[in-house]
Amino acid sequence: MLLADLGADVIKAERPGTGDDTRARGPPRAHDESTYFLSVNRNKRSFAIDLGMEEGRRDAHEPVRCAAVLFENFRPGTMDKYGLSYAQAHALNPGIVYCSVTGFGAGDGTAPPGYDLLLQAVGGLMSVTGPAPVQPLKTGVALVDVLTGLHAAVGALAALRHRDATGEGRHVEVGLLSSVLSSMVNQAGGYTLAGRVPGILGNRRPSIAPYEVYRTADRPPVVAVGNDRQFLALCRGLGAQALATDPRFASNADRVTHVDAPAEEISARPALRTAAEWFDLLTPLGVPCGPVDDLAGAFDLSERLGLSPRVTPADADPDDPMRLVASPIGLSRTPPRDEWRPPRLGEHTEDLRRWLDS
Repeated sequence: MLLADLGADVIKAERPGTGDDTRARGPPRAHDESTYFLSVNRNKRSFAIDLGMEEGRRDAHEPVRCAAVLFENFRPGTMDKYGLSYAQAHALNPGIVYCSVTGFGAGDGTAPPGYDLLLQAVGGLMSVTGPAPVQPLKTGVALVDVLTGLHAAVGALAALRHRDATGEGRHVEVGLLSSVLSSMVNQAGGYTLAGRVPGILGNRRPSIAPYEVYRTADRPPVVAVGNDRQFLALCRGLGAQALATDPRFASNADRVTHVDAPAEEISARPALRTAAEWFDLLTPLGVPCGPVDDLAGAFDLSERLGLSPRVTPADADPDDPMRLVASPIGLSRTPPRDEWRPPRLGEHTEDLRRWLDS
C-alpha cells in the first residue's frame, strides 16, 4: 500500500471465493467490509486467480513478465510449486525485483508459520513489554507485521534504484524474526554489545529517567525527559527545586541508577492537578509531556495540528464516504495519491486479463 500511495500500479493476487485472509477479520466492519482489510489495501487492483490450477498459474506468469516488483509472503518453497520462484521469475523477467517476506527466513521449511503474535513472543518483544516481569504483553497492534512491511518496502526501493542504474533485478529477503530483532534497536544492541538481557520495565526506559507514566487528578500523562536541561525545567515546573540540586539526580545516569527516588518525588505532585493542567504548565518549559489518549483523542490532536490524518479516496461513494488513515509521507511535488478505495475481491480480474492479453 505504501508503494501504491506513492504511485505504483499494484495488482493484488487473491484466491477466488475467499481472497486475502484479512477480508474475514472482524469486527469491526464498515461499508460491509472488514476494516482490517480496508486499512491496508487502498490504491490496489484485485486479481482473483487460483494458483493451484494450471490456468491460474498461467495468469500469474503474465504479470510477472512485465512487473517491476513481485512481493510474496508464502512459506519457503511454496512459490516453487507454482513455477514462480525467484529463479523462475528471473528467467521470465531478468529485471524483476523479487521480494520474499517470510516468518523465519528461507531455512529448511521446518519453522512454524509466521504470525505476528508468535513473533512478538519468540522474537523478544513481549519479554520487554508489560506491567511486570511475570506479565508479558503483546503490543496493541500487529507491530512486527507492520515493521516487516516497512523493511520490505525499503528493500524493494533500494533494489529498484540498483535496477535503474544497471538493469539488473534483485532478490530481496525480509523476515519477521529478523525485522523484530532489528527494530528492538537499543534493547537488542544492549544484548549484542554488552551481553545484557533486558526485562520488563513497565512504562520506564532502561537508559532514560524520568521517562514514564504518572498520576494526575484525572487521567495519566507521560513525562519523557530526554536530557538534563529538560529535567531542570521539569523541577522548575513542579516547584521541586530540591530535586534539581540532589546529587542522586545530577545526570541522566544518576537518575537511571536511582530511578525509584525521582519517580516517587515527582508522582507526589502531579496528582494535585489534571493532566491538561500539567500539559499547559510543562510544555512551554520545553518538557515533553502529554496525556495517555485514545485514538479519538489522537486523531483530534492531529487535526488540530493541521496534519490531515484522514483521507477519502476519489472513487469512494459520495453518499457513504470512506475515511481512511492518510499516508504519513509528505512529498512537495508528488504527494501520495488518494485515488482508489480498497478493491472488492476480484474486482479488476477481467480488466487485467484483457490488459495482459493485449
